[in-house]
This record gives sequence, structure tokens and C-alpha cells, in this order.
Amino acid sequence: MGPVKAAVGDLVLTFMWVFCASTFGILTAEMASVVGVQGQVWPSLLITTVIVFVFVFVFNLIADVLGGASFNPTGTAAFYAAGLGGDSLLSMALRFPAQAAGAVGGALAIVEVMPPKYKHMLGGPSLKVDLQTGAIAEGVLTFLISFAVLVIILKGPRSNILKTWLLAVATVVLVVAGGAYTGPSMNPANVSAISSQF
Repeated sequence: MGPVKAAVGDLVLTFMWVFCASTFGILTAEMASVVGVQGQVWPSLLITTVIVFVFVFVFNLIADVLGGASFNPTGTAAFYAAGLGGDSLLSMALRFPAQAAGAVGGALAIVEVMPPKYKHMLGGPSLKVDLQTGAIAEGVLTFLISFAVLVIILKGPRSNILKTWLLAVATVVLVVAGGAYTGPSMNPANVSAISSQF
């Protein structure tokens, strides 16, 4: 896939991801309410993990249709640094701004269409500790999620469904772990997601 086509695919996919990921907390709350486990941490974490699994699975299918598009700049950089994929410096220079533009567009779009009763649940990354602690936490968490993704994709099970489940579990665990520091920001494209519930 050419660099421009990859960048356009990334823009579209990142827009859709940020738009949808912004609803994870709301979907978790609504499903927990329906099931009757609202306010209970472990059932809510399981519901969130299932939601993330479903969305990542669907977005992987969409990414394949878009020729290998990505919604996660961290993942794109990790695979490039590992020498995997067909990216060059030129394609990376086009993909990162496209992903950033898609993220901004997705965030603006979800704010416009979110019903007022849920707008308080649209919370993105925010520094909840001092700057140095937040930077260290974000660096460690970003390293861990990048490492987990590489291990799961390269050395993990052959089943795409099991790989996706492991990715969802790793994501939820690390987002919740980072929630007290910076919120859900291991993926720079995320402006809001899981941690608003925990």
C-alpha cells in the first residue's frame, strides 16, 4: 500500500476508533445496569473487556479492508521500530499526522452527537499526578502495551480470536492501571475510553 493510501486509511480508521472508543465507558455502564452489576468492579471490567474485544475484532477486519490501516500511532511506531511491516520514514511521516487528524475529528464528532445525559462520561487523558510521575507512568505503560502487542501478535496463539482477546485483556489491564496517573492515553489517538468507569 502506498504512503498516501496508508495515511488516508489511518485517518478514516482512527476517526472511527476514537468516535467508538469514546463510548466504551457508556456502553459498560449501560450493560452493567442491564445485567444488574452496576457499581461492581470485576463484572464491569469483564464487560469492558468484552466490549474492547468486539471493537478490536471488528476494527481489525475494517483495517484489513482498508489495506492494513491502523488507529494506534504507538503500534505503528512499535512495528516500524521492530522492522516489521512495509513502512518507510515517508509513510510514517504521513501516517502520524493522519492518525492525529482522525483522532481530532473523531473526538469533535462524538462531542457533537453524544446525548447530554452522557456528556459527563466523555473524559480523555488528563494528568492526575505531578508531571514527572505522569511522564514516567505513561512511558512505562506505553512500553508495556507496545511490548504486549508485539509479543501477542508475533509469538502469541495462531487464532486471531484468541489474539484479539489477549489484546483486549492487556489493554484493559494497562488502561485501568494507568487510570490513576494519566487515564487512557497509551494510544495517543485515544481521547477518551475505558478509565472513566474505574
